[in-house]
Amino acid sequence: MALTPPPHTTREEEQQHNNNNGCHMNLAISPNCTGETQANLSAVINHYVHTLNHFNLRNLGYPTNQNFNYDALAPLLQFHLNNAGDPFVGSSFRLNSTSFEVSALDWFANLWDIQKNKYWGYVTTGGTEANLHAILVGREQFPDGVLYTSEDSHYSIFKIARIYRMQCVKVRSLISGEIDCADLKASLLHHKDRPAIINLNIGTTMKGAVDDIDLVIKTLEESGFNRDRFYIHCDAALFGIMLPFLKAASKIISFKKPIGSVSVSGHKFLGCPIPCGVVITRSEYINASSRDVEIIGSRDATITGSRCGHAPIFLWYAIKKKGSIGIQNEVENCIANARYLHNRLSDAGIGAMLNEYSNIVVFERPLDHQFSRRWNLACQGNIAHVVVMQHVTIQMLDSFVNEFLHKRSFSRFEDYGSFQPLCIAEKVGAANCSCSMHNLYHDCAC
Repeated sequence: MALTPPPHTTREEEQQHNNNNGCHMNLAISPNCTGETQANLSAVINHYVHTLNHFNLRNLGYPTNQNFNYDALAPLLQFHLNNAGDPFVGSSFRLNSTSFEVSALDWFANLWDIQKNKYWGYVTTGGTEANLHAILVGREQFPDGVLYTSEDSHYSIFKIARIYRMQCVKVRSLISGEIDCADLKASLLHHKDRPAIINLNIGTTMKGAVDDIDLVIKTLEESGFNRDRFYIHCDAALFGIMLPFLKAASKIISFKKPIGSVSVSGHKFLGCPIPCGVVITRSEYINASSRDVEIIGSRDATITGSRCGHAPIFLWYAIKKKGSIGIQNEVENCIANARYLHNRLSDAGIGAMLNEYSNIVVFERPLDHQFSRRWNLACQGNIAHVVVMQHVTIQMLDSFVNEFLHKRSFSRFEDYGSFQPLCIAEKVGAANCSCSMHNLYHDCAC
C-alpha cells in the first residue's frame, strides 16, 4: 500500500521514534531466561511494527520497494526451506523450493535473451553475493585477468577484488556516472598482455548511470582484446528488471552480446521482503567451480551452502502476480514520478540531475543532517539522492520538497540572508547546479 506522510511531525515524536533501541523495546535477553510470555513478545513486535510504519512514511533514499503484500505465503513460514546445492540438480533434502527457483531463473533468462539450455544461475543472498559469484566465474576463465570497473561502481566490487586478491583498475567516470571509455582504453592498453574482466554498472548506485555495453565491447576490440580474452559482468541490481520494460532500453541487457553474466537484487524492484539476488551466467562456464557433494545429493556450484528456500518463492510469486503488464506499468510510473521530482527540485532552484532511463534523482545534499535522516536519504559528499520506487507517491514527493524548501529558508533566516546553495557542478555538471556562480552562468547563457 502506498503511504503518504503526515504534514507535520513534532521534534519530540521524531526523537521518540529515533530512540527505539533495545532499552526502550525490552529486547534484552537475560542469561537465565526461562521463556517470555506470548503477550509480552507480541507487545514488543507490535511496537516495532509501529516504528517501521513511521519510518516507512519517509523512505526515499534507498532502492527497496515497500509496496507489496505476501500474506498468501504466510503458511510457508511453518517450514524450514533449504535450497542447498545446484538448483538444476536438486538435492537429497526434500524440503526445498528449487522448482520455484528454476521457474524464476527461467523468467530472468528469457528477459535477458539467453536460452534455457544455455544458461545457469541461482537465487543468492543479495546483490553482493551475485557479484561475488559472477566475478569468480570471470576469474576462473582468466586466472591472471585484470578487473576493470568504474569509480562509480558499488562498493562490493572493490571488496570482491580484495577477497579474490585480484588486481583492480578503477576507471574514471563521466559526470553522468557512466564509465569513461577513453580512460578504460588507456588502462586496457597499459595491461594489454593480460585478459580483461570488466564489471559494468547497469545503473550506478548513486546516480543511476548505465554503462554503454556496446561501446565497451568496441573499446575492448579496438584495444586488441578478442572475445576469447575478456569477460564482462553486468551489475544490474535495480535496473536489470526495469530496462527490459522500457521500449527505448529493452535491448541494453542481452546475452546476444558477448557478456558473461548479469546480476540483480530481488528485494529492490520486485519487492521481496527478504534480501536476495539473482545471478545468471552461461552454462559453459559453471563446471570450472563446481564439485559433486554426496551428503547433499547435489552439485556444489554456489557461493553459499545452505540457501534460503523462501526467497525464490517470493520472487516467483511477485513475477506471477504482477505479470509483464503489471511490471511495465510500475516501471513507467516510477520513471514518471522521478521526472516529476526532478522538475519540482529544478523549478525550486535546487540543483538536481536525472539520468536517462533512471528513477534516481540526484540533488544538492541538505545541510540539515536530521532532515536527511528523517527522509532516509542516501548521501555522498555534497550530493544526495532519492530513489523513486513503487511506494513513493506524488504526495510524498511534494511533502519532501516543501520541507526541503522550508529548511533552506530557515537556514537563510538563521544566516541573515547569507545562505548559499552548495555547488555540486563537479558531481553533476554546471548545467545541473544551482549555486550562485552557476545560476549566473545560466542567466548569461540565456
